[in-house]
Formats: sequence, structure tokens, C-alpha cells
Amino acid sequence: MSDVQSWIKQTVSDNEIVLFMKGTAQFPQCGFSGRAIQILKACGAENLVTINVLDDAEVRQGIKDFSNWPTIPQLYIKGEFIGGSDIMGEMFESGELKTLIQS
Repeated sequence: MSDVQSWIKQTVSDNEIVLFMKGTAQFPQCGFSGRAIQILKACGAENLVTINVLDDAEVRQGIKDFSNWPTIPQLYIKGEFIGGSDIMGEMFESGELKTLIQS
């Protein structure tokens, strides 16, 4: 396992909610990342850690390899890969995401 993979694994294990995104929570740099942040805020996510994949090409590629998921953003809750903004949107609408975040 590469250093990046180890770092990603540690990050998603150590933090309750982790969003790998383009930009920051304050300044998302793509529409999907912005939508992901809005959804998490609407769910009352408090212990949210965001990782800006634009800061590091290794992390940007590494997270895609780690999850075997081709797109950013990617959400992890309690160490488990949840999905990207489409899946987050569906889970938000069904109420499932809020339940996951607040449990």
C-alpha cells in the first residue's frame, strides 16, 4: 500500500465524516462538490473534514484508486465509503443520509 493510500485510510478511519472534494467547504471549486457541502450542511453534519484534492495530484488519483470510484467528490462516514454527489442527493432525499450522519 502506498503512502497516499495509507494516509487516506488513516484519514477516513480517524474522522467521523470525510469529504474528498474539489476546493474547500467555503470555496467549492466544482458544482458537484458545492452540492455535496450543501447536502451535508442540510443534514446537520458537524464533525466534517474536507480534503481538497486539487492541492495534491497524488491524493486526487489516490482516492479514486482507494474507493475504486472514478469521480470526486467522495463521502466517507465512519470509515465507510458512501458515494459521490448523486448518491448523496438520493440518500438526502430519502432521509437516509441524515440518519447516518446523526446516528
